[in-house]
Amino acid sequence: MELNDFKLSRRRFMTGVLATGAASILAPNPLIGKVWAAGEMPEQWLQSGSHFGAFEAKVVNGEWIETRPFKHDKYPCDMLNAVREIVYNPSRVRYPMVRLDWLRQREKSDRSQRGDNRFVRVSWDQALDLVYQELERVQKEAGSSGVFTGLADWQMIGKLHKAGGAMDRGLGLHGSYVTTVGDYSAAAAQVILPHVMGSLEVYEQQTSLPLVIENTNTIVLWGCDPIKNLQIEYLVPDHQPFDYWQQIKERVAQGKMRVISVDPVRSKTQNYLGCEQLALNPQTDVALMLGVAWTLYQEKLYDSAFIKDYCVGFEQFLPYLLGEHDNQPKSPEWAAKICGLSAENIRDFARLLVKGRTQFMGGWCAQRMHHGEQYPWMLVVLASMVGQIGLPGGGVGFGWHYNGGGTVTSLGPVLSGLGSISNPPAPIHAADFRGASEQIPVSRIVDCLLSPGKKVEFNGTTITYPDIKMAIYSAANPFHAQQDRNRMIEAWKKLETVVVLDHQWTASCRFADIVLPVTTRYERNDIEQFGTHSNKGLMAIRQIVKPQYEARHDFDVFTDLCKRFGRDEVYSEKRSEMEWIKAIYEEGVTQGAAIGVTMPDFDTFWNGEGYIEYPAGKPWVRHGDFRDQPDLNPLGTPSGLIEIYSKTIADFHYQDCPGHPVWMEPFERNHGGHGAEQHPLHLQSCHPDKRLHSQICSSDSFRKTYTVANREPLYISPEDAKTRGLKNGDVARVFNARGQVLAGVVISPDYAPGVVRIHEGAWYSPKEGGKSGTLCTYGDPNVLSADIGTSSLSQGPSAHTALVQVERYKGELPNVTGFGGPHEIQLTTGKEELHATA
Repeated sequence: MELNDFKLSRRRFMTGVLATGAASILAPNPLIGKVWAAGEMPEQWLQSGSHFGAFEAKVVNGEWIETRPFKHDKYPCDMLNAVREIVYNPSRVRYPMVRLDWLRQREKSDRSQRGDNRFVRVSWDQALDLVYQELERVQKEAGSSGVFTGLADWQMIGKLHKAGGAMDRGLGLHGSYVTTVGDYSAAAAQVILPHVMGSLEVYEQQTSLPLVIENTNTIVLWGCDPIKNLQIEYLVPDHQPFDYWQQIKERVAQGKMRVISVDPVRSKTQNYLGCEQLALNPQTDVALMLGVAWTLYQEKLYDSAFIKDYCVGFEQFLPYLLGEHDNQPKSPEWAAKICGLSAENIRDFARLLVKGRTQFMGGWCAQRMHHGEQYPWMLVVLASMVGQIGLPGGGVGFGWHYNGGGTVTSLGPVLSGLGSISNPPAPIHAADFRGASEQIPVSRIVDCLLSPGKKVEFNGTTITYPDIKMAIYSAANPFHAQQDRNRMIEAWKKLETVVVLDHQWTASCRFADIVLPVTTRYERNDIEQFGTHSNKGLMAIRQIVKPQYEARHDFDVFTDLCKRFGRDEVYSEKRSEMEWIKAIYEEGVTQGAAIGVTMPDFDTFWNGEGYIEYPAGKPWVRHGDFRDQPDLNPLGTPSGLIEIYSKTIADFHYQDCPGHPVWMEPFERNHGGHGAEQHPLHLQSCHPDKRLHSQICSSDSFRKTYTVANREPLYISPEDAKTRGLKNGDVARVFNARGQVLAGVVISPDYAPGVVRIHEGAWYSPKEGGKSGTLCTYGDPNVLSADIGTSSLSQGPSAHTALVQVERYKGELPNVTGFGGPHEIQLTTGKEELHATA
């Protein structure tokens, strides 16, 4: 694969689903200044941004017609072809809707009807009255522990229109509520790495890629796929890392650098770089690392001085490595039997790591497995034994595939955006959690609903699950993120009321009681960083079209809700949308002046180009200050050093997470593990190449560019396909004891025998709405994943510990049910009438 796959993204816009015509792309067509409100001119190009990149939209008489990449983005991704459909697709949430039986009986409704997609359209006043009445009822009857708020997905880009911020700001004026800690992406690493390295690591800037290119001899991509994942960012991506990865590709081709991908699958990055692979068995990363560590120690290749000066606990770890207590040395021969590589391969790999400068780049998939904490911990131990942490182009990092990791951060202000209210009045209802915990680990929500009052361990504390009666989700799709869909459906019946704010009719909306339509980011004005880690500049996010149907901004929704208990002016601070944006911008002007960066006044910025590029920053080495002066720049661990052995964790006395990294067998694993007799295939459900989690899955035309037989693709090896009589384009049933899905077969030599993949984010599409155990007609992999915590330490999701079986589907193919709007019930005197809204 060539980097033309990125460079030629501009050419793709000529032939893509929503491609701009060649003439209009190539012809000079500057943004029109001064008039930016959508619909005020018969034809204009408007600048906006998304998680997929910045772009310009052609609007004719108020309608979004065409899309072209932002002129400052050299490597736009083809997902921009899907953004227009977010506004106009049939799955758009158009009106406030209430589930039929809930409207009749409120909290006493038949909750088994959730998911049957039958809703009644109501007015905004009716909808918000119902939400407020439920908030009041639950706070009075169940206290703060009865209300739960969920923000399980990414925020919308924009400093003002932060969905989670708008919700917390509003609900906090009414009372307290249960929230979550951690996220589905990196929960295990988020908890273990602060104990080991003193910080989260996963969301932080990495060593600058120019220093890697200049200094590194070997890059180890450990379950890390930056070419796929760097297409999107938490803010607006500038896609600058693709410049650096092109240079790395050139160095690999010239023999000046080696890149080794440790992954059961040939990743998009491996195919692009043309690099080497260690194709280990799934879920055996820690065993391989231990075999490498044993080799480094026995052959005296490890950096004993670094271990002595910068680490603690190696002496506690060493007896386990050598097998002094369990009579099992973690030798290459031992590791080979587990990970599937030869003992000589493992020794050669270990020896390579200390020949010159080695940069470990760790991904997140391997920590979303049972005992997932052990993988990042052991990778840090391995990097510590190599001894190059804090050197240019050496050491270890866990954010290279995220947020433009490794770009050089520019010198410019970072705006905070909508925040909490200064000196807010006391909430209407005082905090009253009734002995339950105020927070739960994000992926333990189903456990919590099924077992209120249960006590569980989490990171050294004991959590008491609250008895949740009402859940409110904003900018979130829990019916994408949570594991074991059928177990989740049963748990959802425990909730008396579910409220969802969204602009797409997801499965979470179908399993809600009240659905509130909010605007897309393309129907709002805002400002945002161009480049998350790079902070390359600041851009105006223009409103492309007026709010469609009856959609409202989240900020306006919660302002109106606060009006019902007399706090609307406190909430809004009497500022309009543009007054808020101006105030946020002027905060940046003040910041800029303090660091010597001059910014124009707001009117000049907003009415002009709407883009400011900040001065270039300097390359930076992660953990460089710590290596230079560990006494003056200690890590945030108790010792201030890298903790190979953590006394803190050891003192928790967790059987499933001891005081140093160890190999532990997951609850199911093929290639010699548990459960492979009936379900021999390991299911990967990693981040998709054509979506951001479940976002833009509802963009019908774009979805058709990658689906197979109108289903989510199932990637499978030629050997496994042949064994099952499958060919490209077939529809397969993928199943295990937890559930079953349909998916379209794609046979690929990139996949080793025993490994299959369905990307996460595929919309849940039950054949029979609301019923657990029914067939998913589109291919949601979380129908098949297990809802088991990684360990008592982090209680993270174990989505990637999942075994399945695959067979060709032989019955009559059902229609895909997950897309489009609800079944609208019009209540009339004495009867109900069913109308489809989509």
